[in-house]
Amino acid sequence: MFPTILIVDDEDSILKSLSGILMDEGFETITATNGYEALKRIEDDSPDMVLLDIWMPGIDGIDTLTEIKKQHPGIQVVMITGHGTIETAVNATKIGAYDFIEKPLNIDRVIVAINNALNFRRLEEENRYLRKKTIEKYAITGHSQKTAELKKQIAIAAPTDAWIMICGENGTGKELVARTIHQLSGRSSNPLIDINCAALSDEILESELLGHEKGAFAGATIKKRGKFELSHQGTIFFDEIGDMGMKTQATILRILEERQFQRPGGSRTIPIDVRVIACTNRDMKKAIETGHFREDLYYRLNVIPIEVPPLRDRIDDIPELVEAFLSKTAEETRSTPKRMTSDAIAVLQKYFWPGNVRELKNLIERLDIMAGHGTIDVDDIPAPYNPEKGGAETTVESLFGYDLLNDAAAAFNEEFIKRKLRQYRYDIAKTAKKTGVERDFVKSVRQKFTGES
Repeated sequence: MFPTILIVDDEDSILKSLSGILMDEGFETITATNGYEALKRIEDDSPDMVLLDIWMPGIDGIDTLTEIKKQHPGIQVVMITGHGTIETAVNATKIGAYDFIEKPLNIDRVIVAINNALNFRRLEEENRYLRKKTIEKYAITGHSQKTAELKKQIAIAAPTDAWIMICGENGTGKELVARTIHQLSGRSSNPLIDINCAALSDEILESELLGHEKGAFAGATIKKRGKFELSHQGTIFFDEIGDMGMKTQATILRILEERQFQRPGGSRTIPIDVRVIACTNRDMKKAIETGHFREDLYYRLNVIPIEVPPLRDRIDDIPELVEAFLSKTAEETRSTPKRMTSDAIAVLQKYFWPGNVRELKNLIERLDIMAGHGTIDVDDIPAPYNPEKGGAETTVESLFGYDLLNDAAAAFNEEFIKRKLRQYRYDIAKTAKKTGVERDFVKSVRQKFTGES
């Protein structure tokens, strides 16, 4: 398919000569003698680009350009004039003209301008397609009432520049919400830089955020740009900010208030323009009360709070999530997607899902691999998701199969905590308090039981 060029000029000789030359070069051409006619031809024929004369009777080229960009912003326009001035060229460029060519026309220059404009349009279309695919990738799956409320919050918050605090249990998809907000924001063409606060000590985290100059300390052999600098005009995402140390919290608060910082070892002040999104699985009010999180930083970040519901509160989404995970797995393995029966889905909807969406995703990937047929049914679902599979629990009799008392005691302790977790709806703090067992052990049993990380 050959690109179609609309040539707009009030001189018939230019229309004929340009049309002939461009057709010889492999383009299709249509013509118009004034701005009104040009707008009509664009509406009827959807050309790929426009060569537009500035000086014409009726509405001139500048007014015609303004209307084209208003009604058809994706069409590239190259302006042509025999009486060009710098002021006119600047004005046309501000309105949206791709290029500006003076008469008498150099045909090689015209063809280069056309090809560049068409390539630019293709790149814009590819970017729009990739942006659409990215938004789809980070879309929140499901149509339950809780998910609908979450999507509504995201739709309202995303276009603003307000800072956001996302709260929710592990595995609910807090990072997915953050990336969706960024993709729907006005900063989506700039980077989203994420910081895993739980994985880094105060010293390393501060270095990651601020960077450093060469020679700032022993081992600093090169200059390093920090995350704040890299996220300029984009978004910085503090993942699990509740685990950030108090020293780093003070540094962050100062930078966010001043909107500038200096790299360690440097004297230059670096301004920053960032949107901040933070997430946590902690009870932040309790963290403030116990002195583990700064109250002033919390209120600085918590401009728009968003709560991501646990999977147990949105079980109506499970059928859609299962289908999405099976389709994704099939795409990665280049195989035909498996399906899950309604009875099997009903079994999954009765489970409590302490590990939330992440736990469901892990289970579906496991079932996709282990089920030796195209349909996943109730019999394929293992314990503890399937109550009919009774072999998962430790019985008193089975403890006598251990030779060492310590091994039998360890198995009993784990099974005891597992059952108490179920009793207390997988609440780690409550289970630890009720059983008198260390929180870390309860957490490790839950992780082993649910497959969460």
